[in-house]
Amino acid sequence: MLQSANKYDLEERTAKFGESVIALCRKIARNNITDPIVNQLVRSGTSVGANYMEANGASSKRDFANKIFICKKECQESKHWLRMMLSCNISGLADDIERLRKEAQELTLIFQKIASSTRSPSV
Repeated sequence: MLQSANKYDLEERTAKFGESVIALCRKIARNNITDPIVNQLVRSGTSVGANYMEANGASSKRDFANKIFICKKECQESKHWLRMMLSCNISGLADDIERLRKEAQELTLIFQKIASSTRSPSV
């Protein structure tokens, strides 16, 4: 598969984001500071794809818009936890964290655009 073609496949892209979050978190030494951050990051990072899957199976336009909005919120939360992870000064992982922060930002913008385009007087 070509990566450029997958860039626009949100189902695949959100799944890969969650998998990348899990892979990053497996590299982090666990302690009383990183434990809660890792837990929150895994929850929010993997929730993006789960909520996108739910949006695709939505029962109405309103339900779809709500699930997409949740996707956006989970991306924003992931960006926050990635920022907190950076503040832990974990050696050797700053580039991985920044790459995931960039992807979370791009996904946020995509979901914002989808949410905006689904708004209408009937929603």
